[in-house]
Amino acid sequence: MTPSHPSLIVPFYEHPADRPEAWDAVVGAAASLYGVVLNPANGAGPAPDPAFAAVAERLRAAGARVLGYTDTAYGRRPHGEVVAELLRHRDWYGVDGAFLDQVPTAHEALAHVGRIGVAARAAGVRTLVLNHGAHPDPGYAELADLLVTFEGPWDSYRGLELPVADHYCHLVYAAPRDALPVTRVHCAVPGTGAHPWGTLPHGLERRP
Repeated sequence: MTPSHPSLIVPFYEHPADRPEAWDAVVGAAASLYGVVLNPANGAGPAPDPAFAAVAERLRAAGARVLGYTDTAYGRRPHGEVVAELLRHRDWYGVDGAFLDQVPTAHEALAHVGRIGVAARAAGVRTLVLNHGAHPDPGYAELADLLVTFEGPWDSYRGLELPVADHYCHLVYAAPRDALPVTRVHCAVPGTGAHPWGTLPHGLERRP
């Protein structure tokens, strides 16, 4: 990817019925975003959610890359469960990408995550994002389009000197309005506590 590509990824974990105006803002900026993470119920959920299906359709129509959220439990979740959830995201919400959360960083887990990646591509995933939350073994770069190599609060982030590459992404919360992560693809939100990703990113808030 070239530097001209959009840089803001939006993991916004709020229900459209509760925050319709915020989702309107995300849809309005859709064409200029790297992608939007769709997370109906800490994953695809037990059944289709019509409100999320409608938002996903609006995002796609607006030109957004929609990434279905799936937790891997740091590699402890069985392969079949993860793949089944990827398929539910595809069938229920029409996602064209996947955001795998809590992905391990160790070399020993490469084979397990690699099998998930192969299955995801076979299921139609065009963009695969692995959220390690920390810097992983270099082998993971071959498995995905984007690696989240930091997730944490701004107070911790601003004092670090982390490796930077086009395929790295930093997710920062409890961030001031002028906070700017150093990776090309990134997100900085003001949210704090147990649910920081229930707030819109500062970059999105600044959009007209």
